Amino acid sequence: MTKKCSQKSNINRRDFLSGVALTGVALGMSPLDAVAQGLVSADGVWTYPPAKTGLRGNHVGSFEVAHAISWEGKQYDRPKKIIDDPYDLVIVGGGISGLSAAHLARKKLGEKAKILILDNHDDFGGHAKRNEFKVDGKTLIGYGGSQSIDTPSSYSDEAMGVLTDIGIDTEKFYRYYDRSFFARNKLGSATFLPATGTLHRRSTRGMWTWETEEEKAELIKVIASLPLSQSDKEAAYSLWVDNADWLSDMTREDKISYLRSTAYLDCLKKYAGVSDDFCDLIRDEEKGYWGFGWDALSGLEAVRLWRPETYGLGLDPATVPDPYTGEDPYIFHFPDGNAGIARLLVARLVPDALDRNTMETVVKTQVHYDRLDRVSNPTRIRLNSTVVNASNTKNGAEITYVRDGKVERVVATKAIMACYNHILPHIMSDMPDTQKEALQEVEKIPLCYINVAVRNWKPWATAGIQEIYAPEGIIYRATLDFPVSMGGYLYPESPEEPALLHLVHIPNVPGLTPKEQHRGGRYEMYGLTFADYEEAIRDFLTGALGQYGFDFDRDVADITVNRWPHGYAYEYNELYDDPSFGPYHGSKGGEDKGPHVLGRQTVGNIAIANSDAAAYAYVNGAIDAAALAVKELYG
Repeated sequence: MTKKCSQKSNINRRDFLSGVALTGVALGMSPLDAVAQGLVSADGVWTYPPAKTGLRGNHVGSFEVAHAISWEGKQYDRPKKIIDDPYDLVIVGGGISGLSAAHLARKKLGEKAKILILDNHDDFGGHAKRNEFKVDGKTLIGYGGSQSIDTPSSYSDEAMGVLTDIGIDTEKFYRYYDRSFFARNKLGSATFLPATGTLHRRSTRGMWTWETEEEKAELIKVIASLPLSQSDKEAAYSLWVDNADWLSDMTREDKISYLRSTAYLDCLKKYAGVSDDFCDLIRDEEKGYWGFGWDALSGLEAVRLWRPETYGLGLDPATVPDPYTGEDPYIFHFPDGNAGIARLLVARLVPDALDRNTMETVVKTQVHYDRLDRVSNPTRIRLNSTVVNASNTKNGAEITYVRDGKVERVVATKAIMACYNHILPHIMSDMPDTQKEALQEVEKIPLCYINVAVRNWKPWATAGIQEIYAPEGIIYRATLDFPVSMGGYLYPESPEEPALLHLVHIPNVPGLTPKEQHRGGRYEMYGLTFADYEEAIRDFLTGALGQYGFDFDRDVADITVNRWPHGYAYEYNELYDDPSFGPYHGSKGGEDKGPHVLGRQTVGNIAIANSDAAAYAYVNGAIDAAALAVKELYG
């Protein structure tokens, strides 16, 4: 990769490794006002995490202690002194699962119960990360991880109960999310091929689909322009235009059996007459769902996800085995994604940390981080604290953690581990070996969400696109942010206004098993610096949109790279896992079978939560696991 350090960049060169060194001026206030509000320390160091830019997510300072334990076998001495009075409950992990566990435990124990939440990051929310920018006088709010409340109609009573408790009415998103925005502005999809430097555009219908004769003609032109062999173009025409049934010799039952047991790309190569080049083009189009492409997903999953090549097979996704439940539109999205949920939970746990706490007012409210860990709080949230040991005692549990290089210890009657479950075998000395082995059977999925703040989105409007897919390179997808306006925060209607671009990097190693792809992708991600990401962003956006007036140095105001080497919770794959395995869905029911069941077993006075414990990488998975952990401890 050729470095471009000599190129001029107008991005403010903060310390991109730690994302610090901002002043109050960044949010349009005087330094004295910023200090008074607890946003900037007296020495001028920014202490408001959402406004930090550069390399975020698992930022520098959040993972080194854990890696020393898990990679190097480092051990920390048990401090003799306990720094706090005993707690009723200590929760390790301040993501949605940990915050939900605290909320549910308070309902059992009372609001005066002494609860401590420890998290290794400088912000709460876990993967539900909020990013803020100030561009030409306008505040932009984006999400750096957990994205939306997906299919709330399928939520368990426990998960929906938490949302209701904190004031979320999902019906309101039908007003807040502008579902016609992209179609109204005639913004469609595009595929960018860096090797040829070409951008293949489509209408609002979708990249390889059509409904009207006009859209059909447009698709035919795109197929003709693709850098594929004539035989691949003919196959593409048959699949996308004619919607041919390439399994016509099979019965419905045989189709389902074959598709369920065979990787989708292998299905296409054997029966649809396509080559490896065609497969390389479409392989990663939906890897945002699973963290890998169609080389390691079944043909039946392609039917479930409405792949256009499957339209002619005569298989309705709603009727094939294991369909996704619910038909909700994908609109339940705060401007900061599910960070809105985390902020509403914190507003209930530490009321004076947020001045306003409705689902609307929380959008623009700044959190007083200096109030999260006050001695006077019944519930305290302690950030920058990495747990190195959690063990049972005669009367409860004790938790040892590292904060600012110092080892500290607290004790509690009960504890809940709502952190990455992969670290538990290294820090829970009481855990049986069989349980440790179960926790090691799955792999977290690496994921990187990048927010690029631009001074306008005119190149997108000129090109007539709102999303770009690229089958090559670090950046695999770029989109305009979700069109949500709520709580006084307004989506940029005009192309002349500042806006956020959402870019995605999901590293993987095609051709290997999913778990091997996740491990390889994680190592790749750790090797990338902010400079690597900035270069990839520059190349991607310039290559795709330069012909439509985009200029990186002029148009890009700031970048936040939310890097999650341990991202999505692992979900079972019918090609590689026992087909009887399935996630936990609380009172909603479900399979709830697999290594995660043994892995989440309560150990003495210590229960286990997080979406890992549900084998389900969604908000309701995190909440359902929290509810189960609280039930395990308190009935």
